[in-house]
Amino acid sequence: MIGLMIVAVMVGALWMVGSLIGLVFKVTFGLVGGLIGLLAGGIGLFIGGLVMLLVLPLVALSLLPLCLPALLLFGLIWGIAHIARRPVTAPTVSR
Repeated sequence: MIGLMIVAVMVGALWMVGSLIGLVFKVTFGLVGGLIGLLAGGIGLFIGGLVMLLVLPLVALSLLPLCLPALLLFGLIWGIAHIARRPVTAPTVSR
């Protein structure tokens, strides 16, 4: 009976040591993977922003025929509002 208990304690101790080693590996690879993921995300954001800066003018030019009537309407409204605004005159003092 004591021999069986010694075997069970040894198996349990080995199990705990294996679990501890697994935990260390899991935490280590999790941190390394997280850092690599952050670095890759930052590089992806930089490259995506650069590509957007290069492509955005082409997209704006391709959407110009679609947006031109709205732009002309807004320009007309702005022009009318700008012309209708009268300059403020300073009050004159008469003696």
